[in-house]
Amino acid sequence: MKKMIRIAFFYVILALIGGVFYREFTKFNGFTGVTVLADVHVHLMVLGVFMFMILALFVKNLPLLKEKRFSQFMVIYNIGLLLTVIMMVIRGMTQVLTMTLTSGMSAAISGMAGIGHILLGIGLILLMITLLKITQEDA
Repeated sequence: MKKMIRIAFFYVILALIGGVFYREFTKFNGFTGVTVLADVHVHLMVLGVFMFMILALFVKNLPLLKEKRFSQFMVIYNIGLLLTVIMMVIRGMTQVLTMTLTSGMSAAISGMAGIGHILLGIGLILLMITLLKITQEDA
């Protein structure tokens, strides 16, 4: 349970940094349009903080930490979330700075963000498989 709360706290810090960065970076650059940076804070709060706070409750009541698939979920999900958020920051900074990207560079940013989302999805599937297995064993 303590591990889940520590991970949630890590994402709280990142989410707060992301929110402040969005506000200050856009203000400093006089940017008033729409940017992906606005979504970084919310992604980190929901997919990071809330996810691991809820998991802390599951870990308290279920033997999740003993499951191999849960360990796989932890690695894959966290890598996916961090990769997704990093790519969101990069894309948002290019939007705020109105940088002209080559189609290859734009595709690379989108592709890496897509890989992050795929890893998040795989992680969620691993989590659900683990929860189903544990709850079936208890039934």
